[in-house]
Amino acid sequence: MKTLSKRSKIARNLILKKTYSIEEGITLLKQTATTKFIESAEAHFCLNIDTKYSDQQLRTTITLPKGTGKSIKVALLVSDDSNNDVLLNEGADLVGSDDLIEDISKGNLNFDLLLTTPDMMPRLTKLGKMLGPRGLMPSTKAGTISTDLVTALKEFKAGKVECRADKTGVVHILFGKTNFLASDLEENFLAIYEAIKQNRPSGVKGKYLKTITICTTMGPGISIDISTLP
Repeated sequence: MKTLSKRSKIARNLILKKTYSIEEGITLLKQTATTKFIESAEAHFCLNIDTKYSDQQLRTTITLPKGTGKSIKVALLVSDDSNNDVLLNEGADLVGSDDLIEDISKGNLNFDLLLTTPDMMPRLTKLGKMLGPRGLMPSTKAGTISTDLVTALKEFKAGKVECRADKTGVVHILFGKTNFLASDLEENFLAIYEAIKQNRPSGVKGKYLKTITICTTMGPGISIDISTLP
């Protein structure tokens, strides 16, 4: 049986077997961030959905008002690479056409996010097995297929994130870093909560949100009292 570290025991002892308001929960979350590195703040929304049905799936995007606290490397796949320098100046980390497709096919995935235009998608289908399992295949629902790559690039760099339920109906999402102000973490959390409510799948019957838990990267779960949320 794995023994808990002294740090983990202290963190767990801070949390009672009860639910907390989001304000109380974030206060506790910051108190349990005791590692030597700056941890991420995570939220886990357990939904009453069965994702094997098309009308019970959740996938949308949210722009976190206070950002993610994390810099991401964004690649742009374009049909015309004559404007590569312009796109790099706009903040893209990688820009390419056939050369980028070739790099991807060789397993060189030196980016966190891939944006492209609709006309390039047929050329990406052969790379589905490479990109799909890593969550890098562009899609309209994820906002990663766009006719305006500059705008899409700036949105994701500014804190736009994908909100998607996994096969078990749980949304796992980061809402900042533990060195954020508590008020900023709360604002980001509520933006996610509102987006999940607004995008309730049409096939859901009865109670939609089952449980919400927040935690740090290395910390214990903190249960949030859904009835106290706006």
